[in-house]
Amino acid sequence: MRRPHRHRRDLSGANVFVTGAASGIGRATAELLARHGAHLHLTDVDGPRLAEVADRLRAEGSTVVLAEPADIADYDAVRALAARVTDASGAMDAVLNVAGIAVWGTISAMEHEQWRRLVDVNLMGPVHVLETLVPPMVDAGRGGWIVNVSSAAGIIGMPWHAAYSATKFGLRGISEVLRFDLRPHGIHVCLVCPGGVDTGLTETVRIAGVDTASPAFERARAHFRRRAVSPERAAEAIVRGMLRRRYWVYTSGDIRLVHAVQRWCPPAYSLLMTLLNRGANRALPAVSRARRREQVG
Repeated sequence: MRRPHRHRRDLSGANVFVTGAASGIGRATAELLARHGAHLHLTDVDGPRLAEVADRLRAEGSTVVLAEPADIADYDAVRALAARVTDASGAMDAVLNVAGIAVWGTISAMEHEQWRRLVDVNLMGPVHVLETLVPPMVDAGRGGWIVNVSSAAGIIGMPWHAAYSATKFGLRGISEVLRFDLRPHGIHVCLVCPGGVDTGLTETVRIAGVDTASPAFERARAHFRRRAVSPERAAEAIVRGMLRRRYWVYTSGDIRLVHAVQRWCPPAYSLLMTLLNRGANRALPAVSRARRREQVG
């Protein structure tokens, strides 16, 4: 087994691949990595916005080797993109799985296709990236980083998050295994668990059975955004976690605290989740309750 002689101490000149780079945490992280001197290889499903990000970074003097749109749920597209990335720059030094979608809802409200799409994007998407880009990293023997962006919903039992949590717990499981599997190769794995982050997902999140255009939901969204951290702050936590070679990376102190309560005081965690669930169910709109009665009947 080839072992790297040293670990990278910085990101200057590092070949870095980032998914979801057109907006939110992915964009902010790509911009911060550029300021650290990384050579960027970017993708996102939104081609025009990705091109805008790449053009701006290049205009600022950053090195964007490649910026190509792709749907990470499409294995053939990811495999082809990974081949172009490797042909252009060789093995990556860091791979960041940031892209994801959000659909929440009760078990009665969620459609099967919503479950399927979440799994395809949030779980199989990162798998596609890992299986095509990590083997060249292992073969290169230079070490590096894998950064998988999970969620607070990959740690705790948040209301209406069963489908979303399935994907984020799955990514957490992959990360937990790879942190040990890849350690002999000098590849460090970071598992990022953001709490509230004010990204485009706050505008595009879908909640099955809930009218997200209603005044009540708009008030809830505004409250969330006031408490959420910025994508730039989340990016700072991610890059800091990479450079310090941390496994658990939190973007806000509240998630760190809840995770500690879950591990060290299970009764308090159970009470907290029970109260959170009751509050969420009280807010469940009439349309979802009517649909549940119809399905039961």
